[in-house]
Amino acid sequence: MHLTKFIFWLAVISQMISCSADSIEPADTAGTDRTRDTVLWNVVYGDHPRHVYDIHLPARRDENTPVVLVIHGGAWKAGLKEDMNNFVQLLKSQWKEAAIVNMNYRLASLQNKIHHNEIMNDIDTVISHLSSQAENFHISDRITIMGASAGGQLAMIYAYRYNRMKHIRCVGNIFGPAIISDYSWYNSTNIWLGGKVGDILTEYVGMSWDTSAYHAVSPYWNISEHTPPTIIFHGSLDPIVPVYQSRWMRSKLNELNVPNEYHEYLAFHSFDAAQSRDVISKSVAFFRKYMD
Repeated sequence: MHLTKFIFWLAVISQMISCSADSIEPADTAGTDRTRDTVLWNVVYGDHPRHVYDIHLPARRDENTPVVLVIHGGAWKAGLKEDMNNFVQLLKSQWKEAAIVNMNYRLASLQNKIHHNEIMNDIDTVISHLSSQAENFHISDRITIMGASAGGQLAMIYAYRYNRMKHIRCVGNIFGPAIISDYSWYNSTNIWLGGKVGDILTEYVGMSWDTSAYHAVSPYWNISEHTPPTIIFHGSLDPIVPVYQSRWMRSKLNELNVPNEYHEYLAFHSFDAAQSRDVISKSVAFFRKYMD
């Protein structure tokens, strides 16, 4: 029941972000025509059914074209890349020069033994695949990574801890949790999620409460002076992810002199159409500043 309820909540979020899709034409991954906008649907990057991504390639792209990697939410155990399509369209309309990659990843599952490490490996594999296809796609290796809800946490922790090749230049987090090792949150019951938060976090981390393991997957506990510039958005009335987690993130980023922006809206665990446009407008300005 709780999974059905959460998927419904994601659908509500998508519907609240209004944006019309461009008329675009699918193409083969081989020898894409860079004189026009092109979308490649369900590009395969691995051997699992969820190892696919969509890539939106702008016209007149070249080896300097920046890349935005988008990661969906869904409490780590649900969701699809299509949930982010409205954000993708907003990005395309406000940053016409960028390539937008919208990825699926394996969903957390105790039964299937898919947890944090497996999801990080999926993100890493997508970035490696993009690097291997850069000449074919006519894109650069400069990437900004962003996500919403659980996808925001995944974007941050990957950039902060797993950015070994230094392709990630900056990060965008839209109401994603920053402190997985927040015991008061872990120990709570959430009607929007249909159960105990700790059960969901256990499935993502791969074990029940363990301070060291939960610190290791918390963006807050992985900030350093080398952390990429980060922009964060959160609703002040968020009933799912505590807003204080993002406020504490801002304080720690400031403490360690990491370039950052923090924007808070009068909103729940979603933004309306005007707020969503503002999120993307502010994100694009921030990404442009730090992508070089």
